[in-house]
Amino acid sequence: MEKIVEHGLLYDFYGELLTAHQRQIYEDAVYHDMSLTEIADIQGISRQGVHDLIRRCDKILEQYEERLGLVKRFALIKEKVLRIDVLAKELLEQGECDTLKKEPSEQSGNGATSEQGKREVRMAEREMQDARSASKEASGRKTIAERLAAIRTLSGEIMEEL
Repeated sequence: MEKIVEHGLLYDFYGELLTAHQRQIYEDAVYHDMSLTEIADIQGISRQGVHDLIRRCDKILEQYEERLGLVKRFALIKEKVLRIDVLAKELLEQGECDTLKKEPSEQSGNGATSEQGKREVRMAEREMQDARSASKEASGRKTIAERLAAIRTLSGEIMEEL
């Protein structure tokens, strides 16, 4: 099952680099779950020809990934975004960060300018600096400063990846 998902991701990222004929046969086999015989009948080629073409497409897609690494980068970025999401949820659950609780429309208003966005970023950075200087809670839980620092680190890593 894992191999099927992997090949689906490879096709999603690099499928457009295959020829139209390769794409049609690969989609019929992988996405439409057609048998090799059905595809062969429709395409007017042998069953063995369909099988070989699918294997060749798999190899081509894997070679693109080896050279470009887009799927790997996507997985790393996805993992970091999920970690950011967990950290943000922890902050919200603790009720320590009122600015994160606001709806997006409350934070920037309608038609926010880039100056407003810059001011909000500066305010958030100041809040983060203030939070860093706060001492850890007696319960031993991560402080808001630690979570915000982790979020900032992860978002910086994501921006470098892009």
